[in-house]
Amino acid sequence: MSRIGKKAITLPAAVKLQVDSTGHVSVTGPKGTLSWNLPKNISVTSEGTEVVLTRASDSRDDRAKHGLSRALLANMITGVSAGFVKDLEIHGVGFKAAVKGAFLDLSLGFSHPVLFPIPEGIKVTVADNTKVKVEGIDRQLVGQVAANIRGYYPPEPYKGKGVRYSGEHIERKEGKTVQ
Repeated sequence: MSRIGKKAITLPAAVKLQVDSTGHVSVTGPKGTLSWNLPKNISVTSEGTEVVLTRASDSRDDRAKHGLSRALLANMITGVSAGFVKDLEIHGVGFKAAVKGAFLDLSLGFSHPVLFPIPEGIKVTVADNTKVKVEGIDRQLVGQVAANIRGYYPPEPYKGKGVRYSGEHIERKEGKTVQ
């Protein structure tokens, strides 16, 4: 049995889980609502405050989807109760960010400002012009938005300039030396 799949998920007090006969799962909490369709041969049973996922067979595909489904459902429950946050830091002279309406305005040393459209369900805040915080209830979407912002100017190894995750270590390289 899947080590991750057989773990029970505990529901916080403010979170409600609904599963219909077609396998559509809906999780509602204080931060919002997320929904998802379970893969076939995976079922959910709720016993009080514990949720357990089971699979119909021991086929390779069902075993793989068992642990995946449990992890995705646990992320949904965490998202609607606490939410997810990714912090980014901008390093470089003159590099800065600002939120302008539905766009994140990034000045990253290019000849033009980079306007990143903030997706629905994501909250982006900027502190000190160089600290960007991406918040939301969908873990995948929060991570993807942070990766897209970082992708405009990934940290380079020679001067360390660019957009990096908070706490990310950049291995610095030594420049060329004159012979």
